Amino acid sequence: MPDATYVHDAFARIADRYVVTNHVLSGGMDIIWRKIVTARIRKWKPSRLLDVASGTGDLALEIQDQIPDCEVTASDFCAEMLAHAASRGIARTIVADALHLPFPDSGFDVVTVAFGLRNMADYPAALREMRRVLKPGGRLVILDFSLPEGILRRPYRWYLHHVLPKMAGALTGQKDAYEYLGGSIEQFPSGKGMTDLLETCGFGKTDATPITFGVVTIYEGTAA
Repeated sequence: MPDATYVHDAFARIADRYVVTNHVLSGGMDIIWRKIVTARIRKWKPSRLLDVASGTGDLALEIQDQIPDCEVTASDFCAEMLAHAASRGIARTIVADALHLPFPDSGFDVVTVAFGLRNMADYPAALREMRRVLKPGGRLVILDFSLPEGILRRPYRWYLHHVLPKMAGALTGQKDAYEYLGGSIEQFPSGKGMTDLLETCGFGKTDATPITFGVVTIYEGTAA
């Protein structure tokens, strides 16, 4: 699992260019992925939602715009990233470590984490914290990278390790931060590995939905 200090410092260095870089590297698909997640959540009509590892607030902002009746809180342990979320219009932001969330038990209808769980120092501990702050029957939604199956896996891995770091380095001046990305994706549990982990951490009704040929996956779990 990643080193927390390294991850914090890496994101602090790329905070100013993070949003633009994501759009370029994904060919704009990151916008569509967040819209898909938001459309799912909108059907549940949540009153209170916590976006963990919110970063610059991309998902939180989409949810806030599309579900105006929902009180959205964005948290992240990197103040530099979260400052961008606040400047973009996220009404509620709080600098917080996902392993020690400063919220009472059973306070949220939905917890989301987009491209963030993979960067946490202890996946099970983070998931248990998210379970703690969810109301009974509340939903956890995870959006993160995964490795596609079949013939796409090899070229995708080549892209992660050889193309992406160079492109990101040109955009941000921080090539090393994106060299870390490829390895983190390969080490991150996906598919059944992730749904099994969710169940171990107290979630039921788990589901994994690969999208865009399996480059990313949406995971869901219900707080038992």
